[in-house]
Amino acid sequence: MTTREFNDRLRRKARKVGLTISPELVEGLEAYYRLLELWNEKINLTALPLRDAPDEAMERLLIEPLLAARFLPAPDCRVLDIGSGGGSPAIPMKLAVPGIQMWMVEAKTRKCAFLREAIRQLALYDTVVETARYEELLTRPDLHEAMDVLTVRAVRVELRVLMGLQAFARPGGYIFLFRGRTGPDVPATLTPPLAWQATHRLFDSFDNRLVIIRKVAFGAGVPRGTPV
Repeated sequence: MTTREFNDRLRRKARKVGLTISPELVEGLEAYYRLLELWNEKINLTALPLRDAPDEAMERLLIEPLLAARFLPAPDCRVLDIGSGGGSPAIPMKLAVPGIQMWMVEAKTRKCAFLREAIRQLALYDTVVETARYEELLTRPDLHEAMDVLTVRAVRVELRVLMGLQAFARPGGYIFLFRGRTGPDVPATLTPPLAWQATHRLFDSFDNRLVIIRKVAFGAGVPRGTPV
């Protein structure tokens, strides 16, 4: 697929979901996708087929993060991406909102090598890769309640995991869960300080959702009810 074909398809898919993307963003997203495609031939960065940019790959890896970026609380917020793997949603979100400060957490060394190469080639500033499991980072006081948003994809969503992750979020901060076509939005036993805030359908064709959970500030009321 030529650059022109790739870019035309990307713009059409963006327009279909109400997004207008600049030429600079299109260029950055293509550069990221080409790099991901190249490295994925050597190490397993994503299970999605990438050759010729099939619909699911383009929509899951590029368009979904752009849609999620619209819900970031500020253009300079601090974002911690858990289990970054091949770099989506973190890198497309960073390309879309360059002012955010991004931490990518990935336990596998080879995947971290790819993430660091992507940062270098895409010239992403205020972007850090942590080679660790998120549980290991819980011992770092500088990361406690330091993040405005946590993004989570391809991580099993259990109450135990969510309660561990919330330690990184500031009071009033958010957890963005990228959910597939199966399973509930959040565990039925979700408890304070976490509260479901909203569920946004991303692509009807794949029935994918963005679930937003808020860390309720101390003393604030926790909304009752469950997502529908």
